[in-house]
Amino acid sequence: MHRHFNGLKTALLFGAIFAVLLGMGSVIGGGRYLWLFALFGLVSTFYGYWNSDKLAIRAMRARPVSEAEAPGMYAIVRELSMRAGQPMPRLFVSPTQAPNAFATGRNPNHAAVCCTEGILRLLDERELRGVLGHELMHVYNRDILTSSVAAGLAGVITSVAQMLMFANIFSGSDEDRPNPIAMIAMSLLAPLAAGLIQMAISRTREYDADEDGAALTGDPLALASALRKLERGTASAPLAPEPQVVNAAHMMIANPFRAGDVSRLFSTHPPMADRIARLEGMAGRHLMG
Repeated sequence: MHRHFNGLKTALLFGAIFAVLLGMGSVIGGGRYLWLFALFGLVSTFYGYWNSDKLAIRAMRARPVSEAEAPGMYAIVRELSMRAGQPMPRLFVSPTQAPNAFATGRNPNHAAVCCTEGILRLLDERELRGVLGHELMHVYNRDILTSSVAAGLAGVITSVAQMLMFANIFSGSDEDRPNPIAMIAMSLLAPLAAGLIQMAISRTREYDADEDGAALTGDPLALASALRKLERGTASAPLAPEPQVVNAAHMMIANPFRAGDVSRLFSTHPPMADRIARLEGMAGRHLMG
């Protein structure tokens, strides 16, 4: 088990988002329509999961690169993939100058790792190795599935909340009609709760990828150094919060947006200072061991 119990935290957060969904079902006609929302959520989750690699790569306008074009990136990913006993993913480069990287794909056999031109210029080889180890662990930990399910559930809750604003859709006899106060409260609070839980799940997966990626490379301080540079680099060259980029932002190693564009509660990434401190603590434990 990880020192910071990230897997347990993720499970508890999923329990919380399911509780919100069940709470909505109990308000709406005693749960008679819940199966419709569950079906909608299943379809949207499957679509996002199955096409996760295409959606994220398209959002960043990335292109596949050959080993001749990116020999250093290929060498690092090949070495780490072999160390993990996993297949070599496809490699992409995004033309954006903002430094960032992400991994996507529904499983290790359909994975893609993408670096921006900005991150390839910013980091040295050791730091890039730390970043790529982090990204590969997102794939090996099935974080794309985790994030797709969380996004699907949050989407269902938001859609149901919007329907609740038109209560006549669910109205029947006076005896069957849901409590209007409960409906209004649920329509306002449920999407907020779902969004907060979805972001919290994303943050736990980032901590996990940091720890597991550092274990894969055997060099926690390399990732810590890279995160310091990325914090400064993304601040000086933030991406515009366009819808496609927003949808892909949770996959990136660093929050690509200006700090003021999103609050800490709604951020898909933990604070850099916390991540760096955990990695430095991990390095200290290795030295003591």
